[in-house]
Amino acid sequence: MTTSVAPFRLKPWFSPRPWGRKSLKPWYEDTGTTELVGEAWLTGPQCVVEEGDLEGKTLESLSPKLGGEFPLLVKLLFPNEKLSVQVHPDDAQAQAAGEARGKTECWYVLEAEPGASVMLGLKPGVTTEQLAASVADKTMESLVEKVPVSVGDMLFVDAGTVHAIGPGVVLLETQQTSDVTYRLYDYGRPRELHLEQGLKVIRPKTEAGKVAPRQMDGFTRLIEKKYFTVDRFDLGEMEERPITLAGPACLVGIKGNVWVITPGEEIELEPGKAVVIPEGTGEVIVEAEKAASFVRCVAPPRAS
Repeated sequence: MTTSVAPFRLKPWFSPRPWGRKSLKPWYEDTGTTELVGEAWLTGPQCVVEEGDLEGKTLESLSPKLGGEFPLLVKLLFPNEKLSVQVHPDDAQAQAAGEARGKTECWYVLEAEPGASVMLGLKPGVTTEQLAASVADKTMESLVEKVPVSVGDMLFVDAGTVHAIGPGVVLLETQQTSDVTYRLYDYGRPRELHLEQGLKVIRPKTEAGKVAPRQMDGFTRLIEKKYFTVDRFDLGEMEERPITLAGPACLVGIKGNVWVITPGEEIELEPGKAVVIPEGTGEVIVEAEKAASFVRCVAPPRAS
């Protein structure tokens, strides 16, 4: 597949959440709202192009030029309190409920306070009946595996996995472009629960868990799964690197600034922002003046 669209940088879209934070510094100076912000969507459908010929257009509006909806929703998560205990359906389950696709995701830990943890998967032997009963007596947490996390951990969150995120972390989440979430338990917050739908899609055992990094030629492979591959690149002073991309992709700034260079264009990539690399671009050059790190998130090539 070829594309006539050059790479472009998106402006993050900030999503208020009751478990979020007032300030997202040092990642973002200003969120434009006084509400608690829990998520910065870097490749959300409503994110707008920041500069160039496409400035002001939303990612969603560019779908026809990109060969379809951008398949990866990449976010930064900023929990100040525990998120709800939840589960996501797989593709078949979501489509049976009238949704476009399911939601398989992964979390890359960018910051973690001592003792930080997530919840990932049911403990062995836990039944859906026990899970349902635990809502009323507020014991659901005791039925889910607690996983300590530290900076640099990558966690796979398979569809059907009961999970939750605790406070004290900043996570880079890469997921299928979907917001289908079934909330099982919410610590008494006045938000809707989706227990009936959630219990139907829970799988007692999934592939969820920590994924060990693999050193590749010039980068670190953090995870490689059906819907996405995520790699980390660390560049030294005045270093440049050719980056090849097979499917729809984005680069996300993690530390320091880099320049994404294509014929006739240079785009500055800062921490907490994403540059979309349309499928068919082939190769870009990434250059750093000072030490910098970024992540490459790639979806499988679309069927031509």
